[in-house]
Amino acid sequence: MNKKIIRRAQVSTNHLPESLPEIIKQIYASRGMQSAEELELSVARLQGMVDETALMGMDKACQLLHDALVNKMRIIIVGDFDADGATSTALMMISLSLFGSNNHDFIVPNRFEYGYGLTPEIVDLAAQQNAQMLITVDNGISCIAGVKRAKDLGMQVIVTDHHLPGHSLPIADAIVNPNQHGCNFPSKALAGVGVAFYLMLALRKYCREHNYFAEQGISEPNIAQLLDLVALGTVADVVSLDANNRILVDQGLKRIRAGKTRPGIQALIEIANKNQQRLVASDFGFALGPRINAAGRLDDMSYGINCLLANDLSSARVMAAELDDLNKARREIEQGMQQEAERVLTSLNFDDDNLPNAISLFQADWHQGVIGIVAGRLKEKFHRPCIVFAKAKEEDNDADNAEIKGSARSIPGLHIRDLLEHIDSQNPGLIIKFGGHAMAAGLSIKQKDFALFQQHFNTVAGKWLKPEDLDSIILSDGELSADLLTLEFAEKLRDAGPWGQNFPEPLFDDTFTLVQQRIVGEKHLKLVVQKDTIHGQQVFDGIAFNVDVNAWPNTQAKQVHLAYRLDVNEFRGKRTVQLMIEDLRTA
Repeated sequence: MNKKIIRRAQVSTNHLPESLPEIIKQIYASRGMQSAEELELSVARLQGMVDETALMGMDKACQLLHDALVNKMRIIIVGDFDADGATSTALMMISLSLFGSNNHDFIVPNRFEYGYGLTPEIVDLAAQQNAQMLITVDNGISCIAGVKRAKDLGMQVIVTDHHLPGHSLPIADAIVNPNQHGCNFPSKALAGVGVAFYLMLALRKYCREHNYFAEQGISEPNIAQLLDLVALGTVADVVSLDANNRILVDQGLKRIRAGKTRPGIQALIEIANKNQQRLVASDFGFALGPRINAAGRLDDMSYGINCLLANDLSSARVMAAELDDLNKARREIEQGMQQEAERVLTSLNFDDDNLPNAISLFQADWHQGVIGIVAGRLKEKFHRPCIVFAKAKEEDNDADNAEIKGSARSIPGLHIRDLLEHIDSQNPGLIIKFGGHAMAAGLSIKQKDFALFQQHFNTVAGKWLKPEDLDSIILSDGELSADLLTLEFAEKLRDAGPWGQNFPEPLFDDTFTLVQQRIVGEKHLKLVVQKDTIHGQQVFDGIAFNVDVNAWPNTQAKQVHLAYRLDVNEFRGKRTVQLMIEDLRTA
């Protein structure tokens, strides 16, 4: 789909330190940075800014956990099958050990057998493990039936989650979720692992005040050692990098770069061929996170969690290699599904100039574990909210009663969970269950109802979206002067992060003379481009991923207009500037 490149408007930078280069001040200010204080990303500022007890339900959760630790109760953590759920689960497992527990374990639902969250079936599994307390991480706020089942069996339940609540809340003993109604915690963008981290901070404070550590004869745990997990889960879950999350991610990155990380994360960095000392936030999202996610998508997320829990590097490397193999298999499945999905759209005569308001697709043989990624890819390509469905159970061939599961991804301007809630309220019984947040959601419907749901989805999206919402826009920070196309400035930009969702990495656009072009790795375009500078003509390497190989290489092109990020390429010990091309067109 053709994208519009729009340059960000120049804004005032008077509120930011004069010591910063003007262009970096402009980048910060255009992303909404309000004060110089927001540049300070130390743990001290985090502790001074956000009081963990401001999270609603925290006091009750801490009291219950404290009493469970004192009474040596059997605690089962119920996680989720994505990277946020995996890091949340690992964080809770490690933390409870630091607090002196040796009577806890975890369960992560297998998406192919039980589906998402604390279901009654998962509660029954926990009961078989003699659970006395259940703690959900990255799920639970919508698990009404599961929590009721646990309470009926006499268990205590603490829900920790960050997803948006529905009209009804589970009857848990305590709920900690910054997005529950009435919670005044300022950072609503916390990931599930962030909520778990704050629970551990608050529990340490509660235990200190109640003389727990002295009575148990154990040292107070250093909760900061968990920040590597918090950073990984936060970025991998693509939550907004508000000021609070930027501190968490920055501190986690600093610990990892300094070698203060657990063996599992170190092994994942190695298998992804990343430089641990120069790791950046995007490496969590594009290198480490997908390898952990692959376990939950294709097999069992316990593999990912156990990698994060590994006590030594040798065993962690074995598990990281298994995760890498799963990720390679996931890529192959994803590519095949995406090609099939695009063929379906073509058969419906959809193209860049003739697209529905929203895309929803179902195919009986698609892999349930990969539909979310494919929905995201289609959303990016066509700039439409997209839901991809697959069978809930492969062996279910009863088209009338078979259940299918959908994974939804949205675009700015359309809150996908609210849209599903609207469809559900207007068409009772059409949606079996749903949940999620603004940009991503999941749902289940009957296979026989797919065409009806598809119609409602497209109609409601058309009413809710404004015409300008359907324009695919690349926001550029403008032209970067050639004297800043240097290794030194690229490193300054890298250090100015962390960059991520709603705090995007700087993107520039400009016209260059095309010197060389060639395809590598089947569909990636390597370029050499030239720019006239005060020092004469300078050349730069660039790469554009997943180009249209029918259009590129283009032997007729003499000049190209690029939207690009300035990056540092490392090869055989040599570091050079590289343009990471987001958009490529002839000039």
